[in-house]
Amino acid sequence: MRAFTRPLFGRRARLRWIHLILGGALAMPYVLVGAIVVGPVAGSTDVFSSFPLQLSSFAVGLPLAAVTSLFPLTRPLESAAVRWLCGVEADRLADGPARGRAAKGRTALWFTLHLAFGGILAGMSLAVPPFAAVLIVMPLTAGAWHNRLGFPEVFDHPWAMALAPVAGVASLLALAGCAAGAGALLARWAPALLGPTPEDRLAAAEARAADLAVRNRLARELHDCVGHALSAVTLQASAARRVLDADPEFTREALAAIEETTRRTVGELDAVLGLLRDGDAPGTAPAPTLAADLDDLLRRTRAGGLKVTATVGAPLQALPPVLSREAYRIVQEGLSNALKHAGDGAEVTLRVELSDGRLELTMENPLPSAPATRPGGGHGLPGIESRARVLGGTAHAGPAGDTWRLRVRLPARATP
Repeated sequence: MRAFTRPLFGRRARLRWIHLILGGALAMPYVLVGAIVVGPVAGSTDVFSSFPLQLSSFAVGLPLAAVTSLFPLTRPLESAAVRWLCGVEADRLADGPARGRAAKGRTALWFTLHLAFGGILAGMSLAVPPFAAVLIVMPLTAGAWHNRLGFPEVFDHPWAMALAPVAGVASLLALAGCAAGAGALLARWAPALLGPTPEDRLAAAEARAADLAVRNRLARELHDCVGHALSAVTLQASAARRVLDADPEFTREALAAIEETTRRTVGELDAVLGLLRDGDAPGTAPAPTLAADLDDLLRRTRAGGLKVTATVGAPLQALPPVLSREAYRIVQEGLSNALKHAGDGAEVTLRVELSDGRLELTMENPLPSAPATRPGGGHGLPGIESRARVLGGTAHAGPAGDTWRLRVRLPARATP
């Protein structure tokens, strides 16, 4: 019994019935406009007293509904209603306004079908239940008033009175069957008429790519600023622990460097998050640049036990802000890799040169005698290559004899 009644009265059937009733409600203004047109043509002042005139008003109103469905909000609203009431999966429906003639035509067809089916089912839902109720209770009244309601004379026969409740129940089942069938048809047609077009899929793919680009940029910025800080602080703390008793002055310098590194990293983290918001947040610290912050970066790195020799043969203040900021991150990541892999006390050589309209960054350090065991890493070089590629430059890293060399070439006027 349950298997029979569920398609007619189950939760999904009831929600689809509600969807049809909403379509009928949306159809009413168009039917009223149709009645204004049909009434004078038919020479009638009361269109709704005649069923044929009602159907004519309905037929005139549907084309008007198709025209108004071209408004941009029609498809998003109809898709939302279908998703929640008809049980259609969200990925099979388009979210945004219809683009192109084909998509707008399908939306107009869907809206017209929704209002047509909904108007008919809404009218049946208003008329059939009272009629069925009268038929069901008719034997109890002994036919005292059914003639006044306009029932056929056949109900004067006893057998007709006995079958009246059966006809009432059958009419209710027929109404439920029509509603379930119409709802199932609309749910089946919805993906074809409201589904995403190739243009919608392309727009969704572009939005997804933009979102992934923002996430990748956030991950890269966090890796560069926080990863370098953690590597530097780890080495500084390790060096301070080893000479705590033998060299208190170095220990104080290392602790001061740790304090400065962590404070500056908090500011850089705030700047990174500000850059990725919709406009820089007021009060956030500016992102570090090669021109303004290279000396501090080298000093903090040296405090961690790395011997850095820097040669700057370029007017850093003349570099474009974007290039200066990205070049700082590249140098920072290169030093971070040296801190992780070259070992304590390793000598690192940094050269910054500007020639032929290109900024060249070269960093060299001895190859470690044993594999590094420090935690972290694994994303530094890909991040450097990604930054260089976005700026229109190149990055190469690898052993050169007994030296590890990182060389990055960037156009001096590169923009992301």
